[in-house]
Amino acid sequence: MLSLNQIDVYYGNIQALWQVSLEVKEGERIAIVGANGAGKSTLLRTISGLIKPRKGSITFDSKKIHLLGPDEIVRLGVSMVPEGRELFPRLTVRENLELGAAYIDRAYAQAKESLSWIHSLFPILKEREDQLAGTLSGGEQQMLAIGRALMSRPKILMLDEPSLGLAPLLVSEVFKTTAHINREGVTVLLVEQNVRQSLKMAHRAYVLENGRIVMEGTGTELMNDKHVKEAYLGL
Repeated sequence: MLSLNQIDVYYGNIQALWQVSLEVKEGERIAIVGANGAGKSTLLRTISGLIKPRKGSITFDSKKIHLLGPDEIVRLGVSMVPEGRELFPRLTVRENLELGAAYIDRAYAQAKESLSWIHSLFPILKEREDQLAGTLSGGEQQMLAIGRALMSRPKILMLDEPSLGLAPLLVSEVFKTTAHINREGVTVLLVEQNVRQSLKMAHRAYVLENGRIVMEGTGTELMNDKHVKEAYLGL
């Protein structure tokens, strides 16, 4: 479904990603794990079209997308939940959700059904639908950010540090919900510092260190790898 081939990404003259190649197959849950500053968010922003690679190519559903704008990429079926949620705090919960489908024809046509689906995933968003997004708790805001991304009816959902700043119980709920969304047919690409939870959930995973992919394998394989245990799991 998604393929990155030898991607190099720069911020000015500073290189952030080095010859990154990876693939995501339809229906998979893929995790990108690594330390803070490894380039994980840069990777998702590049796939989303917010940053253009200097070298390499990105293919989604057999289409080259690395030169397309973010709006075009979303319309093709790639949606991202950004780090920090990036909600519209002075709009209501419902208004934030509706914006997720507003400029995509196929999503707008299914907005009512999508809203019902998201309310089934996150009942609290139904209860809070007239509340301003900026007044929600951190966990509720994360649910809203995921819901807004799902309103675009994505084929692949990318999540950037969804557990950031959440209490442990809420972190567990976010991962459970992500797995549930995947089982309902949405491919998932997850970027996380919570390596243990990510590898437990992932079908496959990649380890990103200093802008380079250094390891890949199933979640179980990486959980049992000596380097991963020492570097990320404290074992």
